[in-house]
Amino acid sequence: MLYLIFWISLVLLLYIYIGYPMLASLMASISSPQRQPVKNSGDDDLPFVSILIAAYNEAPDIEVTLANKQALDYPSDKIEVLVISDESEDGTDKIVQRFSAHSAIPVRLFRQSPRQGKTAGLNTLVPKAKGSILLFSDANSQWDKQAARHLVNCFEGTNVGYATGKMVYVNGDGSLVGDGCSAYMKYENWLREQETAIGSIVGVDGGIDAMRKDLYQPLRADQLPDFVQPLKVIEQGYRVVYEPQALLKEAALDDSGSEFSMRVRVSLRAMWALRDMRHLMNPFTYGVFAVQLISHKLLRYAAFLPLASVSVAAMLLAARGGIYALAFVGLVALYVLAWLGQYKAKDGNPNSVFITVPYYFMLLNFASLKAAVAFLKGERKVVWNPRKG
Repeated sequence: MLYLIFWISLVLLLYIYIGYPMLASLMASISSPQRQPVKNSGDDDLPFVSILIAAYNEAPDIEVTLANKQALDYPSDKIEVLVISDESEDGTDKIVQRFSAHSAIPVRLFRQSPRQGKTAGLNTLVPKAKGSILLFSDANSQWDKQAARHLVNCFEGTNVGYATGKMVYVNGDGSLVGDGCSAYMKYENWLREQETAIGSIVGVDGGIDAMRKDLYQPLRADQLPDFVQPLKVIEQGYRVVYEPQALLKEAALDDSGSEFSMRVRVSLRAMWALRDMRHLMNPFTYGVFAVQLISHKLLRYAAFLPLASVSVAAMLLAARGGIYALAFVGLVALYVLAWLGQYKAKDGNPNSVFITVPYYFMLLNFASLKAAVAFLKGERKVVWNPRKG
């Protein structure tokens, strides 16, 4: 029985992190090129767009974010910004009002009281938006000047209903971290490229997204819009794609505790989203996408289970030598490097990829474990606090 647990757990882990990406790459290589987004960036053909921003106590960042959206390379008569303040108490509303008074593009402020969270805020904004394409930005998101064009172009002449851009991590001085983003995000973005070629991706970056307004469906306040809304688009028969040229510069978190808390929060809301949209995991109805959703999301969030079982099994079987001893040594090395990565992260010391990858791998799995416990207890997250970077 112990041997069976070891091998099933090991094979499952290998499938989640290596097997599925290889399968996606193979499927992408044989997919029809006609399924790729059509590019057409002529100004006369660009639709009117509405940028929606939900904000709570974002006084330090909101003006810079609005200025960033005003500076986008997009016709000023075809763009507007709608901000909903979720009962902010730090002067966010006054900053938005002051900016809107002299803005080159329309900036409209709405206030949500009492606090109801981002999802409820977006539900309020969408009916008031004039654009046929909705763009979603966080209150601290800094977009590349061409980002809006690249996102909008995904919808031209295609069955694309939702598009997401590429997040890159930056240091405090604006320089890119490493060669553009962390090892984890590079892995995720590569996988999104494969999934886009197949048909649709199963995960987006909420700070730089776009969708057709007529496909938007109001969500419950506890549902994660960055996860559920794209799945609702799939449900309606449209594609969700990744556009790597639409760049979002995100400040790298220098606090491992904040990173962990954020991952727990996102994982918990994603688990509830998977429960709500579980019908999409029926391969007889949704085919390949169901396999993608199960492989990329459901199994990924549950990866801490085979990780724990293979660790225990390897420890108990290590004395038998061979592959079991090798697996035990490898797992011990993984945990030691992860611990070292956490230790160095607390000191703010730069780490090599040999430390950061195990550290982030374990951080994600521990976050999923904590989120799973909260999920089983019935806990839900609705409101949020500003991201600390």
